[in-house]
Amino acid sequence: MVPISYFLVLAAILFVLGVAGFLFKRNIVTIFMSIELMLNAVNLTFVALSYHLRELNGQIFVFFVMVVAAAEAAVGLAIIITVFKHRESLNVDNVDLMKL
Repeated sequence: MVPISYFLVLAAILFVLGVAGFLFKRNIVTIFMSIELMLNAVNLTFVALSYHLRELNGQIFVFFVMVVAAAEAAVGLAIIITVFKHRESLNVDNVDLMKL
């Protein structure tokens, strides 16, 4: 049996990598992937703690987080495609203005 601390350390590493990608990258797609990585790190924490505590609440919450993440992915990718069509760049510095 794998100790819960391994899962929590892995989730912390994934979350820190997601935060680093979000803060230091300038590409919209990379930032978007970093947000998804952070959501998956939180989901891993919920599942590990839910399994350790023998409760289903964490796993149910993960289901709802995954539904929201899927909706966010669909809307986010649509926005990214629209921005790329109008700006022809995915650099955050080039898309900081709202006007097209």
